[in-house]
Amino acid sequence: MLAGRAAELLLTVRRRLDVPGADPRVVKDEGDLASHELLMAGLADLRPDDAVLSEEGKADPQRLDHDRVWIVDPLDGTREFGEAGRTDWAVHVALAVGGAPAAGAVALPGLGVVLGTEPAPAPPPPYDGRPRLVVSRTRPPAVALALADALGGELLEMGSAGAKAMAVVRGDVDVYAHGGGQYEWDSCAPVAVAAAAGLHVSRLDGSALVYNQPDPWLPDLLICRPELVEAVLAVTADMPRQ
Repeated sequence: MLAGRAAELLLTVRRRLDVPGADPRVVKDEGDLASHELLMAGLADLRPDDAVLSEEGKADPQRLDHDRVWIVDPLDGTREFGEAGRTDWAVHVALAVGGAPAAGAVALPGLGVVLGTEPAPAPPPPYDGRPRLVVSRTRPPAVALALADALGGELLEMGSAGAKAMAVVRGDVDVYAHGGGQYEWDSCAPVAVAAAAGLHVSRLDGSALVYNQPDPWLPDLLICRPELVEAVLAVTADMPRQ
């Protein structure tokens, strides 16, 4: 699996942080580039007729003429990758067909975990405590604050988008609601994996997430347990879009 191979490579690069005098900025740049090159070479070999949209690649408008487009983030959570000891960073590899996530994998190298659509992850186990909402370490979106207040929930901070989404898949949290905007490569693979695990995935108003658009910016995202969908959408559906 390409995501797993990229994860192993990134762990090798990240060990350089342990070298005295290592510059985290250099290590982060090396990791981004190395993972990107591995994924691009792998996709070119395995799926030469498909288009690719990568965070680290040059935008190619010809992808819009393709029905099958791989959407990848070689290193999601670059900041966390550059901080020794953190595990909340990821690798995203997804295939969008006709604009919909059709397959994907999210690697969490720091945890030694790769979650994919085949085989699909088991649904998260039941949880009867206060709803747990995962938010950014630096800028919790207003939608998450509003949801925590409305649901009587608690906020848990985490790094990358992939790590947040997989925390819902793994049953560590219950809701990932993001309203500050992301790029397609931030969410396509996590959405594919979450949907395969039986979770709800949508925009904050409940509408479908559509990928391989001319502008790869997605304004908002919702991933949550099915039993919380009605309560969450009652809060988010009419919130102003950013």
